[in-house]
Amino acid sequence: MTGPLHTQLSRRETQIMDVVFQLGEATAADILERLPDPPSYSSIRALLTILEEKGHLTHRREGVRYIYNPTLSADKAKKSALSHLVKTFFSGSPQQVVATLLSTNDLSPEDLDDLAKLIEEARKDEAES
Repeated sequence: MTGPLHTQLSRRETQIMDVVFQLGEATAADILERLPDPPSYSSIRALLTILEEKGHLTHRREGVRYIYNPTLSADKAKKSALSHLVKTFFSGSPQQVVATLLSTNDLSPEDLDDLAKLIEEARKDEAES
């Protein structure tokens, strides 16, 4: 697999990968029931085959079912997506991301306390490096 995950996938492929990441592993039926405006079962199977060919999924067989797993950890996928978001919408500036997040007023006092702790931990880690 080459390049960031988000640049290699169609909208529907991204939706399928989102379901697989949320569940950890999934069958075609699991995916079908969780997709908005889902295509046919055979279309899901075809897309799963494409995602395997692209190197994003693997499967194992249990009886007649195929169970699909991502080849990339959820943590690596999150980091790739966040990096793309920061570069695309915030000119590569993590500070702009945080400023935007803080300006939404969707954060509780507890959220703000947690963020302050994370920032302090990052400062300590940086000082130790």
